[in-house]
Amino acid sequence: MRVDACGWAFLALAIGGVVSFELVNTALERVVDLITQQEFNRLARDAKDIAAAAVLCSSLSAVAIGLAVFIPRILALLSI
Repeated sequence: MRVDACGWAFLALAIGGVVSFELVNTALERVVDLITQQEFNRLARDAKDIAAAAVLCSSLSAVAIGLAVFIPRILALLSI
């Protein structure tokens, strides 16, 4: 079940994308907390939710890429 260079490139980009979005999300959350000083603010909540949604979208894309890379190999192993 060898993955070719193109498959590895897609997997590396997908993983790097998720990690990058998570880092940006964490930074944004900390800046929002610093600015609002932990007081509730609807716009601050929305900004955090939108950044978290970006992480979710990148994670779902990474899952799709992983499935596209590995499903054919798994099916070939199982001879389906």
